[in-house]
Amino acid sequence: MTGFRDSAGDWPSLRVADWADTRDTLHMWMQVVGKVRLALAPMVNHWWQVPLYLSARGLTTSLMPHGRRSLDIEFDFCEHVLHIRSSSGDARRIRLAPKPVAEFYRETMAALRELELPVSIWTRPREVEYAIPFEEDTEHSSYDPEHAHLFWQQLLGAHRVLAEFRSRFVGKVSPVHFFWGAMDLAVTRFSGRTAPKHPGGAPNCADWVMVEGYSHELSSCGFWPGGSGEGTFYSYAYPEPAGYVQHPVRPADASYSPEVGEFLLPYEAVRTAADPDATLLEFLQTTYEAAADNGAWDRRQLEVAPV
Repeated sequence: MTGFRDSAGDWPSLRVADWADTRDTLHMWMQVVGKVRLALAPMVNHWWQVPLYLSARGLTTSLMPHGRRSLDIEFDFCEHVLHIRSSSGDARRIRLAPKPVAEFYRETMAALRELELPVSIWTRPREVEYAIPFEEDTEHSSYDPEHAHLFWQQLLGAHRVLAEFRSRFVGKVSPVHFFWGAMDLAVTRFSGRTAPKHPGGAPNCADWVMVEGYSHELSSCGFWPGGSGEGTFYSYAYPEPAGYVQHPVRPADASYSPEVGEFLLPYEAVRTAADPDATLLEFLQTTYEAAADNGAWDRRQLEVAPV
């Protein structure tokens, strides 16, 4: 067990520059595990079967079918172990420590074979420009346990507020889930209407993947560990309606970035606010209103005040 203080209710400080090497290695490890989930889970609209989910210890695949058996895989950022657990009661543990992606990939595939749960995956990572196949990647090999733990705590705070925001919508809405392709925690609301065909263009990701992901009109928001000093909250609409960019959003630290086509709010602005949860909720609500009001969503039918 680690000696880290339980501060799940806090908004910890973690500068991207301090943990970029660990972040990039962990991103590739998450892609290995995420691709196992992609290979096993039945298809769900917009690829909702592939993300990871927050757990009380880290990030988990949740339960995945494998023939007549099932398994789950969990990144434990408290003990720094990857747990691979079978419904037969058998399990394997892989230590999370400085090691190349190639070694982590070999260990994970070997553990699945030992459990008689073999999985074949496409080994080139998605949504990154520099896509080294997992079995060849000896460049990404950093892991600082304290930084990984702090990142998980950042996600816990973001998840708490995103879940509250999600609860106010009775229309079609995604779970709060962690997309291992871009390494972001997200939740997406839908207007109920179809959208124009997405042009694609994500690095090392087939255009038809993006077409399925953006087949319906949406407003999406989340957190990404990059883009500013301590990470960035974002919100965007697809398609982007006329008037969206000019719509007033709060808090004052939020702004629209033409380069990425999203409203952005630095994590640090949330962390240092008098009421971080309320500050983030204000950002999520006002940027959603930019999409819903300018896109003529039927808000009376789609929104609810939770009991």
